[in-house]
Amino acid sequence: MSKPIKETPILKGKDARVFMAKITSPTKRETISDRTRQRMRENFEKINAIAKS
Repeated sequence: MSKPIKETPILKGKDARVFMAKITSPTKRETISDRTRQRMRENFEKINAIAKS
């Protein structure tokens, strides 16, 4: 038998402000360097080429 699903909490006051600040703050994608992002793109393309073979 499954457990009952709890209701989704409603954030108010300080909790709501903290939550909104966290979801609107820069993501990891925005904080990595362009050099790292380029290297990741190249690695992705290499792996993709191997997978298609």
